[in-house]
Amino acid sequence: MNKTIDIQAAVAIAAAEAMAAKTQGTFGVGGVLLDGAGNVLQSMHNNVVRQGLVFDPTAHGERQLVDWYFAERAKGTPLPPPGELTIVTSLDPCCMCTGAILAAGFNVVVAAPDVKAGINYDGAASFTALPVPLRAQAGRSFCYPAVRGATEYARAPSGAAPRSFFIGKSIHEATQALCSLVFEATSAQVMQLLNAGDDVQLRDPATLPSEHAVVRALRRRYPDALTYRCDPHAPDAGLAPFLQAAMEQDARDGGQGDAAALLDAFGNLLLCMPGQLARSLIRTPFMECTRQYAQLRYELMAGAEPALQEDIKRYLGHPKHGTFVLAMGPDDSAASFMTLGAYGSTMEGALPENNPAQFQYVRPAMAEDALLALCDAMPPLYRKLIRIRPRQVADRALIDALA
Repeated sequence: MNKTIDIQAAVAIAAAEAMAAKTQGTFGVGGVLLDGAGNVLQSMHNNVVRQGLVFDPTAHGERQLVDWYFAERAKGTPLPPPGELTIVTSLDPCCMCTGAILAAGFNVVVAAPDVKAGINYDGAASFTALPVPLRAQAGRSFCYPAVRGATEYARAPSGAAPRSFFIGKSIHEATQALCSLVFEATSAQVMQLLNAGDDVQLRDPATLPSEHAVVRALRRRYPDALTYRCDPHAPDAGLAPFLQAAMEQDARDGGQGDAAALLDAFGNLLLCMPGQLARSLIRTPFMECTRQYAQLRYELMAGAEPALQEDIKRYLGHPKHGTFVLAMGPDDSAASFMTLGAYGSTMEGALPENNPAQFQYVRPAMAEDALLALCDAMPPLYRKLIRIRPRQVADRALIDALA
């Protein structure tokens, strides 16, 4: 087992992972998980894109490390509690990863800033982008070490103090620059890829025969796919039985009885998922739903001819053209903040003008004005470009059915 008791050495491992991500053609971000003695438990890089295709919009390095930890614990691997572990990341965590880290309880050492999506986008380490109940926890667990040097990459330390096992407590300027530049070199290209295909004319998958590959793939992941349909972007009481079934499963699996459904641009039900919280504290219903849909598309398109890939995109369009429906609306918890961030990572761009209600919920968990204020405090990517605005479904019968 490798060991590092020096922040610079740990950041260098994260930077090497970021370089591997760049080579893969995805966001150039990497991270490493250390125990309380500096032993390297695992290192990972961003996997949003594989083989030039979107694989999983939530596959950021930090989120993957959190899920890896819980998967190993489930196998019986003896690992310390999260509060004794540290994730060292090459880039300031986004809202999704920040929510995941806080929900699980890990410590963090951050190298490069991210002024668009990072939780410390303003560099103040006051974490005003977080809901108020989470700010103190972030202040205790997010460390921004000093960067030695005289260029724009140098900085004074801020946030939490480094964990005591670190002897070297600063980052070399050149390593910090590498972390920044690798991400900058990949960001625009990957965001463009994530939004590719917006100009295609969508086709209704409900018109396909049951033996079509798209229909078969949908029903392998969700047997009730295409069995419910509503007006576009207007879920009604007919969705209630599907949400209720997933909510019951979510409760059996250790969740709060939540569910997340994805309707396409025609109003067809594609997926309705419970969470997997018994496997990992961060596998919420929305995380499962958006990952399942992305991996469904990837499964169909990987290795396919370009013409077939384009055909699949017509029947299984970017989710921004459809509607995500949560049984329970977001609140000010870490898990909900992760969900809001994961929604942003799924969109990775402005919503279509004809679909401002892409993100809906049935049962509110907090007052609407408080929820919108929470969203308005998020980093610029989320509040200015994507403009996350969850809203309650309009159909009263659906609300009453889940009351």
